Amino acid sequence: MKQLFLLEDDMSLISGLSFAVKKQGYEIDVARTALEADTLWVNGKYDLVILDVSLPDGSGFDFCRKIRQTSKVPIMFLTAADEETDIIMGLDMGGDDYMTKPFKLAVFLSRLNALIRRSENFNTDTTELNSNDITVRLLKGEVYKHGKPLDLTASEYKLLCLFMENPDHILSPKQILGKLWDCGENYIDNNSLTVYVRRLRTKIEDNPGKPKRIVTVRGMGYKWNTAD
Repeated sequence: MKQLFLLEDDMSLISGLSFAVKKQGYEIDVARTALEADTLWVNGKYDLVILDVSLPDGSGFDFCRKIRQTSKVPIMFLTAADEETDIIMGLDMGGDDYMTKPFKLAVFLSRLNALIRRSENFNTDTTELNSNDITVRLLKGEVYKHGKPLDLTASEYKLLCLFMENPDHILSPKQILGKLWDCGENYIDNNSLTVYVRRLRTKIEDNPGKPKRIVTVRGMGYKWNTAD
C-alpha cells in the first residue's frame, strides 16, 4: 500500500485530504509543523510528499530542500502562494507539481495519482545515461560533462534526463510540459520552458549561442541531437 506524507497546518484541509486519499487506498501520515515533519521523515519511507509552503515554524520550501538531499520521492506543493516566482522556485528546488488553494479535490487526486504512476514507471534497470560527452547517474542524481560534475537545478536535471531518454526525437513544448510538470500552463508555459532550456544550454553546451546537443526545431520543439 502506498504511503503518503502531508505537511499542512490547516485542520479542515487535513481532514478532507486524509479522508479522500484513504478512499483511494492510500495510507497517510500528517505533520502540522516543520518539527513534526522532521521526526516523521526520519522514521518513515514515503511514496509521495505533499507540502504546504507557509508553516507555523518554517517553510515547506526548506523541508523540500532537506528531502532532496537524500531522496527522489515525488513532491507536490499545496499552497495559497500563487506568484509565478514562488512556483518556479518550488519546481527548481525539486518539486514535481504545484497546486494553489482553493482547488478541486478531483483535480488534486488526479495529479497525485499521475505523480505516483510516473514514479512507478521509472526504469530502475537504467542507472546511467550517456550521450554527447554528458553522463547522468540516475541513482545519485549526478550529471557530468567530459567527466566534470555539473551543478543543475532539479528542473534542469529533469529536463536534461527527458531529452537524453529521447535521443533524436522532436519533443514539442506541450509534450515536455506534460511530462515534467503538472502545473497549470498559466504558471509553467512556453515562455518559462524557453528560459529553462536556455539556462540548461549555458551549462551543457560548449557554445550556448550555437547549441549542438539541445537543438531547436523551428515550429516543432526541441531535440537531443546525437549527430556530429
